[in-house]
Amino acid sequence: MIRVRPLILASAMVSVLVSSPAIAGPPLVCFPFDIGNARTLPMGANGWRSIDPTYDVARLVDDTLALLRPETPVLVRMETLRRATIYAASDSVRATALLNALKERASVPQANVGLNVFDFGYLVETYRQARPIFAAAMPAIDGIDGYQLVLKAHALQGDPAMQFAAAVMTEGNSATRSESRGHLAQAKAHADTDRTLALNISRHFQ
Repeated sequence: MIRVRPLILASAMVSVLVSSPAIAGPPLVCFPFDIGNARTLPMGANGWRSIDPTYDVARLVDDTLALLRPETPVLVRMETLRRATIYAASDSVRATALLNALKERASVPQANVGLNVFDFGYLVETYRQARPIFAAAMPAIDGIDGYQLVLKAHALQGDPAMQFAAAVMTEGNSATRSESRGHLAQAKAHADTDRTLALNISRHFQ
C-alpha cells in the first residue's frame, strides 16, 4: 500500500481523484515512480511537485528527448514524462513544443516506433491529468486518446510495463476501473521476473 501524500490542488482535481483509499490525486502526476538510480530529469526533494530551482527549463525538450532513448526502460520513461509535465506546466510554449516533438517521433516508422508511440500517448494523458496545475489551457491534447496509443504501443512492443502504465492511466476513473484491473493482472503476471515493475505495482496499488 502506498503512503498518501498531502496535496494542495485546485478543486478541479476532485474530478480525477482515485477512488481507492490508498491514493489521493491524479496517479500519473502526483505519485513518483521508483526508478532507482536511473537517469532522468532533476527534481527537488520537497514533494511530488518540487522542481530543481537550478534546472534550466529552456533545455526541457532537448533533455527529455535525450533521456527517452530506445534502451530506456518504460518505467523510467514514465517517471521522466511525469517530471517533464511538472516543468512544462508553468510554460505553455515548452509544453506545446514537447508535445509536438513526441507526436512527430511517434509518426515516423522505425524499429522503435512502439516506444515513441508510448511516449506520445503517455504524455497526452499525463498532461490531461495535470490540467489543473497548467498555467494555460492545452487544447492540443483534446481529441487525442493517449490510452489507445499506449495500447497500440504495447501491441507493437510487447513490454509488460506498458500494461502497468495502462493500469495506472485508467485507475482513477470508475468507468475504466475494470480495464485497469485487467491491465494490472497482466502486469503482475510478469512481475516475478522484473523487480522494478513488482516494486512499482506494490507501491501504486493495494
